[in-house]
Amino acid sequence: MSALPPATTDASGMSRQSLGILALLGSVFLFTLMDATGKHLTQAGYHPGQIVWCRMALNLVIVMLVLAPRLKQVARSASPLLQVGRGLTQLASIGLFFTALPFIGLAEATAIMDINPVLITLGAALFLGERIGLRRIAGITAALAGALIVIRPGAGVFQPAALLPLMAAITYAAGAIMTRLVRGDGTATSILWSTGVATLGASFVAPFVWQPIAAGDLWAFAAMGLLGTLAQALLIRAFAMAEAAAIAPFGYTGLIWAGLWGWLFFGAVPDGWTILGAIVIVGAGLYVWAREAQAMQGTQR
Repeated sequence: MSALPPATTDASGMSRQSLGILALLGSVFLFTLMDATGKHLTQAGYHPGQIVWCRMALNLVIVMLVLAPRLKQVARSASPLLQVGRGLTQLASIGLFFTALPFIGLAEATAIMDINPVLITLGAALFLGERIGLRRIAGITAALAGALIVIRPGAGVFQPAALLPLMAAITYAAGAIMTRLVRGDGTATSILWSTGVATLGASFVAPFVWQPIAAGDLWAFAAMGLLGTLAQALLIRAFAMAEAAAIAPFGYTGLIWAGLWGWLFFGAVPDGWTILGAIVIVGAGLYVWAREAQAMQGTQR
């Protein structure tokens, strides 16, 4: 019996799988820092529309500079309508999430947003015809129940703004479904289109809510654009180096960072119900992921 071939390694001796995990962890870390910076700006009195526009516009500038030598080629899309849809769902997801941050904690918003993996599974079954069994349906139901535990409708502590991250998770999942349908475009084309469409969409809102940026807040606006761009680049790199099934569970580390930033920067400590709901959401997400990984292994045999 022959031995299995060793995993591909780089010059440092680390496997590409391990590097992919590290890249995803770095991406999640930077995304949560970006979210914390956005919450800081909303508390400073800036409208989410202005924050989102600055974040997307700076991201677009960086992307265009990187792609400048082949911009005309990359800008051509085989599925322009789907790319526009992806950009609009990205804008809606970010906008809804940041709109919620002045009213609810970062950890609560992140916990609710983290139901998006199971929503993608549900959407793939409804719109792409992918098979879904009773066990996955149970996992999806559990994740939604976890979100309801965090939101707590009907309770005295219920905050209507808690529904916004739920809507953000739905729009994020819709964008992910559209991404699966975009088959003829490369990664660079998809990034350029989604960033460009999102920036253009935010441009219709920003002029009506714009207020002068204080000199002391310029760093935060710049940081949001840079953090978002670096996080997106690491995310793409992660999935290029490792299998999605191997690294996807590490995305839930964002809950840890969100709770830490909320405590360090805003003095907010998640209550017991939020922690319980987050555990249910993560558990359900990992269960659905395990079922999908098992199904993929079965189809490859």
